[in-house]
Amino acid sequence: MSEEKKTRFAFVRNLGPLLGLIILCIVLTGMSDRFLTMDNLLNVTRQVSINAVISVGMTLVILTGGIDLSVGSILAFSGSITAGLLSGGQALLPAIAIGVAAGAAMGLVNGLLITRAGIPPFIATLGVMTAARGFTLVYTDGRPITGMQEAFRFLGGGYIAGIPVPVVIMLVIFIAAHIMLTKTKFGRYIYAVGGNEEATRLSGIDTKKILLAVYTLAGLLAGFSGIIMASRLNSAQPTAGAGFELDAIAAVVLGGTSLSGGVGTIGGTLIGALIIGILDNGLNLLNVSSFYQQVAKGVVILLAVYVDKKRKGG
Repeated sequence: MSEEKKTRFAFVRNLGPLLGLIILCIVLTGMSDRFLTMDNLLNVTRQVSINAVISVGMTLVILTGGIDLSVGSILAFSGSITAGLLSGGQALLPAIAIGVAAGAAMGLVNGLLITRAGIPPFIATLGVMTAARGFTLVYTDGRPITGMQEAFRFLGGGYIAGIPVPVVIMLVIFIAAHIMLTKTKFGRYIYAVGGNEEATRLSGIDTKKILLAVYTLAGLLAGFSGIIMASRLNSAQPTAGAGFELDAIAAVVLGGTSLSGGVGTIGGTLIGALIIGILDNGLNLLNVSSFYQQVAKGVVILLAVYVDKKRKGG
């Protein structure tokens, strides 16, 4: 690829997602007078927050050159575990801690299957996705869990200084992830593994430990998202999170992270998650059929993958 083309696609990767988000907002503002209202914007950010938190973990995974299909099922599993404990009289903080730990444990299983058993990430996380969903259905007997403590609802439905609590949590997680990726050795190692895992291993870095940590973090964040969702709905649905892994992957790719690993930013992922959320919201405001919404989202994802491919000179 010529230097001119490299420069052009570097620009698209870095500023393209933000430009796309701005254009999308302008178009929807012109098409619906309800889009740019405070109530709608707060609703959008609250809805985006769950996918955005999952997408942070997915960013770490994809930066290493991997993929995680299990996050949607882990979301349902952790949310159900927490809701079940709370409905059974468990104290709030221990129940949340156990639910988050359950998500992290599932992520650790992903990492062990990939690093110890040598199973490709796609297959390993597909297996865990199916198993986690099965565990959730067994635990809940296929029924929603309700009857949680009133204090639990603050996590998903409360406000801090007029900002929805899930949005505050999302921003804190994104800031922490950005610092981790840009200011710590662990962050540099994540990029190194995605850039060239074998060279990174030969340089003395334990790549298996890095991958274990990354998949565990992805599971933890997916589990925490499940708890936020259960709090927001005041119930844990055994089918919650179905398809969320695709939205998370879409947010990461739309944000400019390369599916080949080693290239991407956490800020780009936030923009990608906003694009997905605002697109869904805008199509709903315009009364577009949910079937066509899926088509539109698929087209957007394909365009993002095409840009990524062209950037690499494909």
